[in-house]
Amino acid sequence: MIRILLAEDEDAMRTYLARALENAGYEVVAVDRGTAALPWLESEHFDLLLSDIVMPEMDGIELAQRCAEISPATKVMFITGFAAVTLKASREAPQAKMLSKPFHLRDLVLEVERIFENQAQALN
Repeated sequence: MIRILLAEDEDAMRTYLARALENAGYEVVAVDRGTAALPWLESEHFDLLLSDIVMPEMDGIELAQRCAEISPATKVMFITGFAAVTLKASREAPQAKMLSKPFHLRDLVLEVERIFENQAQALN
């Protein structure tokens, strides 16, 4: 089963996203900030880090950079509602996928599926 580490500081959004991903068949560990995600990345394997960009203590970009050091095989997808932040993230983590708020849950699940379809095709 594909494992997703979700870092989102807004409680309602975190619950909403985790439930949608679990309903789509993914195993999800959800945390409320980047600093809470680091111990998970250090101790367990995740296929995808799904992170908000704007969070207290450690933003999603720094979290993605740390993830690349700790777990280079983990894919990264950002979610954000800030256009200027999207541009910064694209420069600092160009390999990451980006999903801008607001989005439909169906779009999120489709983007996650695409990431892993592309990975499966690369292995064949």
